[in-house]
Amino acid sequence: MADTQFSNEVQPFSIEGANVRGRLVRLGQAYGDILGQHDYPGTVSTLMGELTAMTAALADSLKYDGLFILQTQSDGPVSMMVVDVTSQGTLRGYARYDEDRFSGDREIDTAVPHIMGSGHIAFTVDQGPDTERYQGITALEGASLAECAQSYFRQSEQLETAILLAADTTSKRAAALMIQKMPDTGERVEQRLKLTPEEDDESWRDAVILMSSMTREELLDPGLSSLDLLYRLYHETGVRIYENKPLKFQCRCSEEKISATLASFSAEDLADMKTAENLIVATCEFCRTEYAFDDDALAALRAE
Repeated sequence: MADTQFSNEVQPFSIEGANVRGRLVRLGQAYGDILGQHDYPGTVSTLMGELTAMTAALADSLKYDGLFILQTQSDGPVSMMVVDVTSQGTLRGYARYDEDRFSGDREIDTAVPHIMGSGHIAFTVDQGPDTERYQGITALEGASLAECAQSYFRQSEQLETAILLAADTTSKRAAALMIQKMPDTGERVEQRLKLTPEEDDESWRDAVILMSSMTREELLDPGLSSLDLLYRLYHETGVRIYENKPLKFQCRCSEEKISATLASFSAEDLADMKTAENLIVATCEFCRTEYAFDDDALAALRAE
């Protein structure tokens, strides 16, 4: 059962005296709701918690009005994971995995190269049909999801990033702590403190060292609020807190959306999709809701 007392939020912050900004994400009910739609093995559930928390942190660091999507695709036991977050703070996610590889008590190495194999991770911002999608893709390089994301930002965005992730499938809690060194070019450059390059580098290193002292147990401790955690880490230098954003699980599937998809298929393709009961049944991957369409409904779709 999900921990209803554990916060579901993303808390933005910045570190005083340094050009460092960050996001702290904690998920209780939202993570539990995602797991509640599926019967994942423990390892897959843990990965989904880490990916969901990380996606929420990355999404909140961007300015967008629409949808932020993080997706992995690979050739390992967990072949795909996807999480999307709307600019309003609703999120959902699911994973595809090889059930045979997780059967029984078989031990599986949880390092990314073993559990996910070779593949890529894609970051997509979708602001609607009248706008151009932004997408960044990089190879899955690193022992953990956090290392893979850090590698992407370092190579593709030239943005120093450090990420801590944690998830517990028993208590249904997940968390992400991310800090980034503010770039010295771009639209927010005027917000940077005027530090020498040496001071800039030293303050970043100090922020990363302090961040690395945070334990998994602290990140997932319901007795510590987000403000408690950030104060515990950065009280000596000072930490500035900004308005937080609530997060919750919410699927966006609907009969109308499924209908629109089916209407794009030919009559022959639709006939091939029918069950023995002469129905077409579509199941949402995110929430497992089933939508059934009979001949009359399909005829109406074709007519529209």
